[in-house]
Amino acid sequence: MHSARETWFLLFSIPFYTIIIGIEIIMSHWQQKKFYTIKETLQNVWLTLLNAALDGLLRWAFYISILVFCYKHAFFTIEYSFIYWFLLFILEDFFFYIEHSIDHFCRIFWAVHITHHSSVEYNLTTGFRSSVLQPVYRFIYFIPITLLGFHPIDIVFMYSLTQTYGILVHTQYIKKMPNWFEAIFVSPSHHRVHHACNTIYLDKNMGMCLILWDKIFGTFQKELISEPIKFGLVKPVKNNYPTTAILQEWQDIYKDLKKKTSLSTKLKYLVMPPGWSHDGSTKTAKQLRKELR
Repeated sequence: MHSARETWFLLFSIPFYTIIIGIEIIMSHWQQKKFYTIKETLQNVWLTLLNAALDGLLRWAFYISILVFCYKHAFFTIEYSFIYWFLLFILEDFFFYIEHSIDHFCRIFWAVHITHHSSVEYNLTTGFRSSVLQPVYRFIYFIPITLLGFHPIDIVFMYSLTQTYGILVHTQYIKKMPNWFEAIFVSPSHHRVHHACNTIYLDKNMGMCLILWDKIFGTFQKELISEPIKFGLVKPVKNNYPTTAILQEWQDIYKDLKKKTSLSTKLKYLVMPPGWSHDGSTKTAKQLRKELR
């Protein structure tokens, strides 16, 4: 189900992305920055196509119907106005922060989200390196917004708008934005931190558009000159195949569940943060940071 404005937005965004990505590729090649390789770029495109196909299927199959049902039982009625769209933006961004945080701090959700972080490259196409299975549960975070009186079609449209911004911060060409901007909004510098595998940067800067949530909830980390960013995962993927990027963490979870441990320990391997282990053989980001002190 697409609204007319979402269709027009899609028609506008395709040539827009093509132009700016093309410019970044040309600049990277001309300046010998080597921000792009053909294999990784094609994989990013392939993963976003898989994500879009699954999202389209599930949108039509059931989740819009669930959101419409919740909207009909909303606690409030809000008329269309500037305030309506402003509040929708704030709520959308806040619930994205909640979803994104859970994706990082609960292993079964990290197993989905890890795909987005699996590339050692960082460029505009990295923003398209989608967590393929995320549409299965992402709509759940929209339910509270519908209950507050916001129409599902408007929610999906706002998500598309904020996702566009989220893609644009995946660049190494913009070093720093003005101080006032860096204080309020997610900048390329902030998001580079989010994609780093340096211990100090792990699980930081979860926001999509507003960095304020990270500053409020203690997940903010600025980019440090003394700590050059290394992109990718603490445990790199075994190869560059798309199936590996999607399934590797699930395979590791299966191995952990096969260990001779109690049922409660097996449950912890599913819900505790990535890196948790019952015997200390692997460590979470929080534990790794303690070792730095």
